Amino acid sequence: MGPGSMMMGDPRNAKNPNNTSGRGKKLDPKTRNRVLARLAKYLFRHMDIVLTAFFFMLSANLLALVGPKLSGEAINAIIGKGEVKFDVIYEKVFWLILCYVGSALLSLGLALTLIRLSKKITYSLRKDIFEHLLTLPVGYFDTHQTGDIISHISYDVDTVNTSLSHDLLQICASIVTVIGSVIMMLSISPMLLLVFCVTVPISLVLTKKRTTFVRPLFRKRSAKLGELNGYAEEMLSGQKTIRAYGRQAHICEKFDERNKDACDAYYEADYHGALIGPSTNFINNLSLSLIIMFGGIFFLLSITGAVAPTSLFFIEIGYLSSFVQYSRRFSGPINEFANILADLQSALSAAERIFRIIDEAPETPDVENAIESDDIRGEVKIDHVKFGYVPGRIIIKDLNLDVPQGSTVAIVGPTGAGKTTIINLLMRFYDVNEGTIDLDGHEIREYTRHSLRSAYTMVLQETWLFGGTIAENIAYGKEGATMDEIVAAARAAKIDSFIRTLPGGYDTVMTDNGVNISKGQKQLITIARAMLADSPMLILDEATSNVDSRTEIMIQEAMLRLMQGRTCFVIAHRLSTVQNADTILVVKDGNVIEQGNHEELMTLGGTYAGLYNSQFS
Repeated sequence: MGPGSMMMGDPRNAKNPNNTSGRGKKLDPKTRNRVLARLAKYLFRHMDIVLTAFFFMLSANLLALVGPKLSGEAINAIIGKGEVKFDVIYEKVFWLILCYVGSALLSLGLALTLIRLSKKITYSLRKDIFEHLLTLPVGYFDTHQTGDIISHISYDVDTVNTSLSHDLLQICASIVTVIGSVIMMLSISPMLLLVFCVTVPISLVLTKKRTTFVRPLFRKRSAKLGELNGYAEEMLSGQKTIRAYGRQAHICEKFDERNKDACDAYYEADYHGALIGPSTNFINNLSLSLIIMFGGIFFLLSITGAVAPTSLFFIEIGYLSSFVQYSRRFSGPINEFANILADLQSALSAAERIFRIIDEAPETPDVENAIESDDIRGEVKIDHVKFGYVPGRIIIKDLNLDVPQGSTVAIVGPTGAGKTTIINLLMRFYDVNEGTIDLDGHEIREYTRHSLRSAYTMVLQETWLFGGTIAENIAYGKEGATMDEIVAAARAAKIDSFIRTLPGGYDTVMTDNGVNISKGQKQLITIARAMLADSPMLILDEATSNVDSRTEIMIQEAMLRLMQGRTCFVIAHRLSTVQNADTILVVKDGNVIEQGNHEELMTLGGTYAGLYNSQFS
């Protein structure tokens, strides 16, 4: 929005109930389960890929689980009683190699499938967020930092994608490995398996306590990153002003504060998250030491004949080797699971923020049987309108206005008087609190938003050019515009001669919102865009503020042609642009304090006359 909304009327000054200050709040179990359920829907969208990945994961892990048993049998064939059984050794080694090769190939297939799944999930999440952002009311963007929103689309989506496409399947693989290892160890030595009855509960309790502590730290980490991104985006977009006022040092200090907060939050989360793995790994190594110690005792009892082959304490050296390998496979996934839990905490927090955007209420839907008209004339009537961006803080207090078709209304007044707010209401970027705004005899809420907004062409003080050629930027005003129409619009806006001096002419590519041309030239291109649009109503919000006086005179001539036959609303601080308006509204503190044409208001000798004389005395 333009500057008229910034002081009194800018919704960014309002309290934002959905800002990032609450992002460190701990997710309650109900919210966590709801987030998990919604995340699952993204996996269900690509169930064919998920099932393929699950098949590769299951097959690879099952084949890998057969390996230790085969190696144990091969060792028994070498060290067992009697002669070495080479035929058994060759057979076991053959199947061992086959299992491990098969497991490696299946693991490769799993990795490639996960890459494909990652691509699909990232695309789906960003598509859903971006499409929903386009349905949100303008007020949402007035109260949320652009950098913070971008952080959700980039960082948060990447975090969630990692968990959905990798961590969840890794957990499934860990479960398969743990269960398979337990079954195999149970078949070898149930007595040695009792070691885990002591060490595993200790590991689980420790992991539970640590992850409960770490979860909010990761949420805070993401919140601080969003704040840093938002501040950086804001400061980088205002570099000229910052340099002009020599505020680089001050800005750097503020950035350092936010950067330090973000780094401290990262360090704190990663530090405490990193403690989970080593702690669990220590317990796993302790269990391995106990297995080797008791296994060695059982083996000595077995080879000395102290226990019978049918005894629970009997074990052969080969199977003891297999048991040790299975114990490592059993402990490894538990350790990995503990590390993954830290990432899952971050992913759940990121997902909660993503869904918070997706759950934002879109613009109120059009009323039933809303008018979809492409034949709007442009007769406007504003009747006792009251409006405020924040409840209890009224900006427009009692606005009344009749605008005949084809007439021009100029809105003037000090900054913060509510000039741009009036435009917001006409376009239904916000709805009035009280009163009505009629268009061609129908209340504007009776129209579809598309048909209402299509009836207007806007030229704003804040120019917007997208990455594309100059011709494409001008053609944005009319779908399917021909090159002749584009050139004609550029000539009418007095920008054709400049465009032809560029190396690429109309095919010159605009980069980064047109940084390769001046502000005045960008403004002329947006005016050409407006001239190309064939709409019955026109809004000019400080449309000539970025051009010099000589260019302004030329633009005014073009504007007169553009405004002919259209209902026009003009916001201007430079009163030379509004002298020919049919009606001039002088707005102050949300009220229309003077109304009339230029001659009438000058004769009145009030606020307008004072403003005019101050500019032209």
